[in-house]
Amino acid sequence: MNTAKEEVRSLLDNLPDECVLEDIQYHLYVVENIQRGIDRGNAEGLLSQEDVERKFSKWTTQ
Repeated sequence: MNTAKEEVRSLLDNLPDECVLEDIQYHLYVVENIQRGIDRGNAEGLLSQEDVERKFSKWTTQ
């Protein structure tokens, strides 16, 4: 697993040179939230496609 510094360096290397601080902040926000989702999935378990469809069917109409 990469360290936080390695993740940031990789992010910066992949952004264009003309990016602004807001671009960097946004991408850091996205990376952090993706990692939180992965961590939560690992801790709480994942749902199958069928389970998700069953849960969402209660909220949607056809």
